[in-house]
Amino acid sequence: MSTMQPYVPGAKRKPAHIPSGKMSRWSEVKIWWREIDRVLLGLVLLVMTLGTIAVAAASPASADRLSTSSTTLDPLYFFYRHIVWQVLALGVLLGVSMLSRENARRLGVVLAAGMIGLLFLVPFIGVEINGARRWINLGMQFQPSEFLKPGFAITMAWILSWRMRDPNLPVLLIATSLVVLIAALMMLQPNFGGTILFGGVWFVMVILSGVPVKRLGAVIGGGIAGITATYFLYDNARHRIDAFFGGGTAFDQVDLASRTLLAGGWTGAGYGLGIRKMSLPEAHTDYIFSVIGEEFGLIACALIVLLYLAIVVRVLMRLVDEDDLFALLAGTGLVSLLGGQAFINMLVNLQLFPSKGMTLPLVSYGGSSTIAVCLAVGLLIAITRRNPYLKRTTRGLGDLIGFGQADRMNDKPSPLSRDIYQ
Repeated sequence: MSTMQPYVPGAKRKPAHIPSGKMSRWSEVKIWWREIDRVLLGLVLLVMTLGTIAVAAASPASADRLSTSSTTLDPLYFFYRHIVWQVLALGVLLGVSMLSRENARRLGVVLAAGMIGLLFLVPFIGVEINGARRWINLGMQFQPSEFLKPGFAITMAWILSWRMRDPNLPVLLIATSLVVLIAALMMLQPNFGGTILFGGVWFVMVILSGVPVKRLGAVIGGGIAGITATYFLYDNARHRIDAFFGGGTAFDQVDLASRTLLAGGWTGAGYGLGIRKMSLPEAHTDYIFSVIGEEFGLIACALIVLLYLAIVVRVLMRLVDEDDLFALLAGTGLVSLLGGQAFINMLVNLQLFPSKGMTLPLVSYGGSSTIAVCLAVGLLIAITRRNPYLKRTTRGLGDLIGFGQADRMNDKPSPLSRDIYQ
């Protein structure tokens, strides 16, 4: 009997070498650079650069208002400090953006849990500034609600994505209970503007998650009732809303901001030549958009608006063919936070919305708040990372918004959900 072995093509060829151990740091950086949305990162860096210029223009006004007879602040005091915070925040942004999607989810959930815990402590150990107790001093003074924002979006996306695995889970009840708890803790500070922002992001994410619209009626009604009750129980909110609808006076912050914004016309008075900004409170934070209008003109304001719109549209384009429901919801929630806060701030400066005490993200001066915004952007970039060589088989956000509408009305999972979990 012949003992000859059958011929196997390539049997004598040496196996390919498979590297063992962890990848080098340089290899990880190359993979990160290939997988991230570089256009989105470029847009964010451009907005931060314009923000640095705007803070330089607004710094003399705020330094003059905060100087005393014994202490005179340098006109560029806030600009110098802003540069330091920007460098630190940029490091946080890039570091967080290198996380995998799974680790970004873990960080978001842990961050949300930790910040909610601190919100419970704010009424007792918080620092009061301008009549509101929102800050905690743990070696560095910061608002837990600012760091809660990115954690909230990711945790909400994680909870809502449970429904795709088990449709019987009460995800709407859990998600609604979480946002109600956060709203209650925020109103104890009080922080009505932040509460509205959290509620708006919750609404967007719940709609996109596939929860039937008919189930939201009672929740929406409860939200309207809560806002109405706030008007009668929260004096500061009532005064701001009354001033907004009543037209206010020439001494109101919102009126001063609107006058400052329009003072520069289309092309602006020029850098350092603004006059009205000197009487504007919080020129380097809440009302920096008005300073941009006075010194650089309405054209510059329009450019800022277009850049924010470009960031939102870019993220949504990235999510159009995303086949991971968690990533889809988390990305939408994070960009809703960024765009929503910017939208509210600009409307306040235009006297189209009651004053909310919100900064313009990526533009306004800030210490811990700048780091919190860049942390959110870093998580957004990490969540939207993808291998450019992998092809998607579903239409992602387009499928969820388009073909999924009729299914959600009938309490059925959308085609995207069936593709993922079948």
